[in-house]
Amino acid sequence: MSQAHNIALSNNGIGPRQVMNLRQIEVFRAVMLAGSVTDAARSLHVSQPGISRMLSHIELQLGLRLFERRKGRLLATPEAQALFAEVEQVYRGVARIDDCAQALKGGRMLTLRVLCSPGTGLDMVPRALTALGEEFPDARLYFEVLLAKEMVKRLVAHEADVAISTLAIDDPLLSARPIGRWTLAGVFPRGHALESRRTLAPADILKERMISFSPDTPQGRIIADWCVQQRCQPDSRIEVRAGQSACAMAAAGAGVAIVDDLTARGCMTDRLSFRPIRNAPSFDIFAVTNDNFAASLLAGRFVAHAGAALRQLKKERA
Repeated sequence: MSQAHNIALSNNGIGPRQVMNLRQIEVFRAVMLAGSVTDAARSLHVSQPGISRMLSHIELQLGLRLFERRKGRLLATPEAQALFAEVEQVYRGVARIDDCAQALKGGRMLTLRVLCSPGTGLDMVPRALTALGEEFPDARLYFEVLLAKEMVKRLVAHEADVAISTLAIDDPLLSARPIGRWTLAGVFPRGHALESRRTLAPADILKERMISFSPDTPQGRIIADWCVQQRCQPDSRIEVRAGQSACAMAAAGAGVAIVDDLTARGCMTDRLSFRPIRNAPSFDIFAVTNDNFAASLLAGRFVAHAGAALRQLKKERA
């Protein structure tokens, strides 16, 4: 029981309110349940004289006769019975609070709303949520893939608890913590000549017929900047707006594409291969939360699982 749980009696309006403290309530309840000082002392692992002194002090403090000593027996007075009924309500309330705390600790009654970038939603975040669900089987989990602009809106409005983003988030209400990194990879149809290489030099892939991203997309800007650094203008006839679309076109034999390695790993099938690109730039993956709200137990554990899932994913498909 918390020390905040005290019982106050008014002495019928005469004098200041008399308050039973935690220890007095515990002793009084033990005596009422046991029916004797001896048994109460045994249940509390204290001496019998100590219990007797405590009872006398309680009666003196409250100005009430709580027990009648008769032929070695301890009989509770009607006042004691009335007080005991109140004490039991307090104990039942504390038990409910404890049950609630244990339920929250186990994830019951808790909900986690997760948003993520498209690349992380293919494998990394599903793995993390699966692990979280195994750790907290009674928790309710919501998962949605969104672009960065929409994630920011949801987080600021507190319509989501945490987001995993492959792009840096710049908003004064949000906090972004790096949990890993992503880089560029080349994707191409199975059986393509590039499949014989363990890694790709920039020139290896940039000389191929390319599937490119629209220049107004984040991926398009990142890849365009990289191509400028490589002093190369790719030959592109097909333009897409999403990494999964680029992978689908590559798998169909339309050409090769440069995508983030998370999308490449998540889209790999018996029709599609990928290889890392040597010396390609890498970027942070962020766990993003709203600074105005404390993170829940589930949110903290999810972020930990997300980092572990990313490490395992890259290890499996290195």
